[in-house]
Amino acid sequence: MNVANSVSMSQSIAGRYAQAVFDIVKEDGGVDALAQQTADLDAALHDSAELRSLLASPLYSRDQQSRAISALAEKMGLSATLANTLKLMASNRRLFVLPQLVRQLQARIADERGEVTAEVTSAIALTDEQQQRLTSTLADKSGKKVKLNTRVDEGLIGGMIVKLGSQMIDSSVRSKLASLQNAMKEVG
Repeated sequence: MNVANSVSMSQSIAGRYAQAVFDIVKEDGGVDALAQQTADLDAALHDSAELRSLLASPLYSRDQQSRAISALAEKMGLSATLANTLKLMASNRRLFVLPQLVRQLQARIADERGEVTAEVTSAIALTDEQQQRLTSTLADKSGKKVKLNTRVDEGLIGGMIVKLGSQMIDSSVRSKLASLQNAMKEVG
């Protein structure tokens, strides 16, 4: 199986679990709680190498994975729906798709709330005022509530790169220098 098929299969598996969780939670009016729990799971995935190892390593048995994920769900105070889904994923040896499950739940929650996340990379950290202005401008353009996911890349020299859905605006100095360099090559 090639990598593309493996990723596609993982997305498909995660999508089925995410849709089931989202539908149940939405029916019960628990989307806000699910949003917080999903953010907590995302943070745990980023912060814990042990958790990532538990999910991906074939060295852990189903029983070990199930007990560990049950303990984690209890410690994190996850809803019964989400906790039971994680236990089911462990018993089916599907915990490896947890990162994709988190992303797909976040996407469904954002869609339900009419939100979109803009990925913003800037040469220096944006001030609160700059972030508010950018959020407001992007909200006006998209007609949705915009959340910023910001990071700094000093290699941009100046300016920023903004990705909103399928659109990308690159106003970085690095990009402008690269365009200028290409134009000079064509002339010379």
